[in-house]
Amino acid sequence: MVAVIGLGNMGMAMLKRLLATGHQPRAWDLDLAKRAAAQQAGAAIGADIADSVTDLTIFSLPHDAAVAEVLGHVFPALPQDAVIIDTSTLSPRAVRGFAEQAKARGVFYLDAPVSGGPAGAAAGSMAMMVGGDAAALERATPLLQHLTARLLHIGPSGAGQVAKLVNNLLVASHLVTAGEALRLGAAAGVLPEALLPVLNGASGRSAVTEVNWPRWIIPGSFDSGFSAGLMRKDVGLALELARELDVPLEATGRAAALWQELRAAVPDEADFNRLSAALFAGTKP
Repeated sequence: MVAVIGLGNMGMAMLKRLLATGHQPRAWDLDLAKRAAAQQAGAAIGADIADSVTDLTIFSLPHDAAVAEVLGHVFPALPQDAVIIDTSTLSPRAVRGFAEQAKARGVFYLDAPVSGGPAGAAAGSMAMMVGGDAAALERATPLLQHLTARLLHIGPSGAGQVAKLVNNLLVASHLVTAGEALRLGAAAGVLPEALLPVLNGASGRSAVTEVNWPRWIIPGSFDSGFSAGLMRKDVGLALELARELDVPLEATGRAAALWQELRAAVPDEADFNRLSAALFAGTKP
């Protein structure tokens, strides 16, 4: 059995992927409408959150405080040796604490943030970077292989979150630099539609130029399912980690600052790709 706790864009996409691959998951969310949608899709909804967990339970939650609250409710209901697979993006320090709490309860907690967005979750093509007990991950692997194309054990508790924060700090920076570089090209008379095939066949390419610009920015759809607010949260966690470790971030730190400075032009509820489009258009903080 498997359960999914948290039915936002990512949680719902993972739930539907599990249903499509023959699983019969349980599910829970505070939002009654999301619970109803999950039930309509085929998931089993318990009487409450504690009634909705099982021996393999996936979390997809917005922040540290939400995870702490959910754990308080579900710990007493989890069977011994149950495995929590937390796909949320969180503070490495916080997840180490969650893993210790789980160990004291006789269960396992894996920090397993993902990359690939709702589309990747729906297609089973996400990358998952995991921190925590290797044996617990081995038990969960047959299930997780339905959700991921790249399942990577990074190291002990917290290591998965470190990998995710480094990844998203780079993505946030690439959105900044791509927007500015493509603006330079356009000012010189070469539009992104002409530049991107060059960049993506040369050494300047990144996921932002190969995927984000052609898929969401040039068509103007901005429907990736990942918000600017979530990216700001992840960038903030990366900066917090850098401060804790006294690691200076010169270039990526400046890119991170632009995410805050452009909040008025690209509000938290906007698709995160709009920041690169705003910089291309010459928006100034």
